[in-house]
Amino acid sequence: MRYEELTIEGRNAVIEAFRSGKPIDKLFVLDGCQDGPIRTILREAKKHDTIVNYVARERLDQLSESGKHQGVIAFAAAYEYAEVEDMLALAEKKGEPPFLILLDNVEDPHNLGAIIRTANLAGAHGVIIPKRRAVGLTATVAKTSAGALNYTPVAKVTNLAKTIEELKEKGLWFVCADMGGETMYNLDLKGPIGLVVGNEGEGVSRLVKEKCDFVASIPMKGEIDSLNVSVAAGILAYEIVRQ
Repeated sequence: MRYEELTIEGRNAVIEAFRSGKPIDKLFVLDGCQDGPIRTILREAKKHDTIVNYVARERLDQLSESGKHQGVIAFAAAYEYAEVEDMLALAEKKGEPPFLILLDNVEDPHNLGAIIRTANLAGAHGVIIPKRRAVGLTATVAKTSAGALNYTPVAKVTNLAKTIEELKEKGLWFVCADMGGETMYNLDLKGPIGLVVGNEGEGVSRLVKEKCDFVASIPMKGEIDSLNVSVAAGILAYEIVRQ
């Protein structure tokens, strides 16, 4: 399976990418560069809500694969993002209560890929990630997901806490993974549910945790104190499946 090129370099190529509707995750622009084509690119970026990073030439040279970046490099998603509504529609079509996995700032592409793979195997209807401070659908994510990205929709939202509130109104309730929570076996995890998993270092942010109905912890027996985030997501996802 081939992954499409993710780095788009050069002014015309980047403008074309925006105009063709390719989902662009991040834009790197030479700091202080203000000419016409760059201004056009920045206008497009604003229109598409793309994150712009102003960087020194050395950084662009580092990122460049072709050596012909002309002061601008864009990173495009390897796959189209879905909408959260698509996931609920998918659940309805399958006649199942919605089961979504939400990731609060997961930064490691291998973890994101592994979680998408688990989501697919556990029958989750989709994975929701935040726009900022988190990895998008890069080639590494796609490879690690072992093809699951073709089947499991991933949506990108501006505000995870707000998305949780909106989904609660649609009847979902939320459980987040946290060391200090109630042992997962003691919780009722049936029905329409969202599983929230935090990032590698800090876990689930306070703001997002406050929106969750339950906090679940995984019983641990060993000497080390935490599981890899993708493993934790897998264990909790399967406890939800079991119930």
